[in-house]
Amino acid sequence: MANSSNSHTNNSLALSDNNELIANDGIKGWFDQGFTWLVYSFTTITVAVLFLITWIIFQEAKPAIAQFGIQFLWGQDWDVSNEIFGALPYIYGTVVSSAIAIFFAFPVGIAVALVTTEKFLPPSIQAFLAFTIQLIAAIPSVIVGLWGIFIFIPVIEPLQKLLGSYFRWIPLFNTESPVGTNMLTAGMILAIMILPTMAAISRDVLLATPKELRSASMALGGTRWETIFRVLLPAGFSGIVSATMLALGRALGETMAVTMVIGNSGQISLSLLDPAYTIPSVIANEFAEATPGLHIGALSYLGLVLFAVTLAVNIGAVLLVKWVGKTNR
Repeated sequence: MANSSNSHTNNSLALSDNNELIANDGIKGWFDQGFTWLVYSFTTITVAVLFLITWIIFQEAKPAIAQFGIQFLWGQDWDVSNEIFGALPYIYGTVVSSAIAIFFAFPVGIAVALVTTEKFLPPSIQAFLAFTIQLIAAIPSVIVGLWGIFIFIPVIEPLQKLLGSYFRWIPLFNTESPVGTNMLTAGMILAIMILPTMAAISRDVLLATPKELRSASMALGGTRWETIFRVLLPAGFSGIVSATMLALGRALGETMAVTMVIGNSGQISLSLLDPAYTIPSVIANEFAEATPGLHIGALSYLGLVLFAVTLAVNIGAVLLVKWVGKTNR
């Protein structure tokens, strides 16, 4: 009888444990499903907000779209009084200034990422450098613009005058008496602003690279630099491209700092030492005083163009990463 009683007790305990496990699994399943639907909801809301913003800007831009059509993209006149608008000088200024920024920020960002991940310096100094670079991202853009006007331009202007004096035969520096507010200055200020994004994400990519790749390269006789350029950077290529695209997106949309140092001249010039204008700058400068109708429509049309340029850059980056992935297989 005692054995029968113990067996019955054990069976009851086992059944109770099984019921408790089933209940816990059920609660966990409901929680997982609820969290999944919550993530889907947030994703849907984000996409919906993006389309809503695009739709509102499109509605505001309809008068300009109806008036100028696709010719707006290569028109070079911007005459508010006569309601003649063309976007080409602003598209040119936005793309070129962002390209200059990437030209300077890409190698510096990769160098910072390598210095703060590889064993070139003591760990304490690496952490300090990484923290200092990331602090730049916390500086408001208007402060960067003021620093550019009062500190950076007086330092860089003599060099720009030398370029204009001795290298005028190069079209990129074909300006006789350059002033500090120009395309080159804006591109360099942008490079400083996007450097934290470029360096921080590239650093995270290199830190996430498996240590076995370094060890295997060293074991096969590769030097440190051969390991970096032939193993680590190719392994982190997709992440570095993502960092570059995020930095480029920041450069394309930057407003205040660029407005303060680019010169705000709606003329297309091949020389980087001439003043220029960007899409965010002209929108920021004119929207508050713009009259309803074609003027606001043209500024909204510029916003759509900027959105399209940013979207095209990101699509190109995705296709580039996929193409490189296929070629490396």
